Amino acid sequence: MDFDVIVLGAGIVGVSAALHLQDRGRRVALVDRRGPGEETSFGNAGLIESSSIVPYGFPRRLGTLLRYARNQSTDLYWDYKALPAFAGWLGRFWWESSPERLASAARDMLPLIRRSVAEHDALIARAGLENLAHDGGWIEAFRTQSELDDQTAVAQAAVRDHGLRVTPLDAAALRAREPALAAGFCGALHWQDPKSISDPGALTKGYARLFVQNGGTLLTGDAATLREKGDAWTAQTSAGEISAKEAVIALGPWSDTVFAPLGYRIPLRAKRGYHMHYRPARTVLSVPVVDTEEGYVIAPMRGGLRLTTGVEIALREAAPTGIQLERAERIAKPLFGLGERLDKAPWLGLRPCTPDMRPVIGRAPRHRGLWFSFGHNHHGLTLGPVSGRLLADMMTGAEPFIDARPFRPERFR
Repeated sequence: MDFDVIVLGAGIVGVSAALHLQDRGRRVALVDRRGPGEETSFGNAGLIESSSIVPYGFPRRLGTLLRYARNQSTDLYWDYKALPAFAGWLGRFWWESSPERLASAARDMLPLIRRSVAEHDALIARAGLENLAHDGGWIEAFRTQSELDDQTAVAQAAVRDHGLRVTPLDAAALRAREPALAAGFCGALHWQDPKSISDPGALTKGYARLFVQNGGTLLTGDAATLREKGDAWTAQTSAGEISAKEAVIALGPWSDTVFAPLGYRIPLRAKRGYHMHYRPARTVLSVPVVDTEEGYVIAPMRGGLRLTTGVEIALREAAPTGIQLERAERIAKPLFGLGERLDKAPWLGLRPCTPDMRPVIGRAPRHRGLWFSFGHNHHGLTLGPVSGRLLADMMTGAEPFIDARPFRPERFR
């Protein structure tokens, strides 16, 4: 066989899996139709989010649901043509988001979240990418005192239960810390444990470069050509057909294009989102800031100030709408001092999500040598290295450093 493992997908999840497998002595081929970090891993808000203890659940407040039903909000836009395809998935997402089940998801995700910064730090140091990583955390800003009070209570519980560091800021303290902000927020929470990345695509490419420098093989190829032949897996690439004893599907929102033809019915859906870069018209932010009640992020990036939108529910291959970006831009421009647009067109990306808010990491139950690592919801950048380590532990027979059962593929039947 050409390789020990074929990893399909060169986003942050696939690249991290390839690196960890390589570290354990496996000969790995990393295969993607594009360059590393040029799809979903390119366009996020750049947060290594070690403070997001509770997953993003389906909202339960009646007022929020009524606002979403009008389809005029900034944080969610839905295309009616997509609703039939999403109806069953959304129903299960709502069910999984009950207080009890959401708390269970948070407990299951906590070991991964806790290790996220440390696993990134190790790879960043090895790859010499310290210039892309920034301490300082991120700021969760609020427009209304009632929401600030509610979330401050949640933050205090996170400090008590998990030792997280968070500093409450009133309006004056927020403006003093971030002079670029105009009036409009009544206060904020400064989460200090997370890190931010000023170019997520470059980070992923840097990890991939480390993989190649250490002897790994990076190939262009079509993941849909994956085939089981005897005791091997094969795929067609720019170097011709390659084979390996094992294969990993780490294709993010396109993972279903490979696992579905193999007979797996895993409820994976892609939430869409947009970003645009702007020239700063005032002082640049020091850390990313989330406009919590409007549902967008402004993050300082190498390419300018990046506005990252909330969720768009639309068919994966539907044409971009840009509706959310236009709504968020109108709100954000005066608050954050956004100048001219720097990109020719809005970037559209896909977030691979499961309804139970847990990734799928583990052995495919009906095929020998096939492994899954996808569905990281809104935390692909955060969880890439730590889930790569978990997968490599399982594939090489090592004792996993956490309980991997909550992420097993066979939980969906």
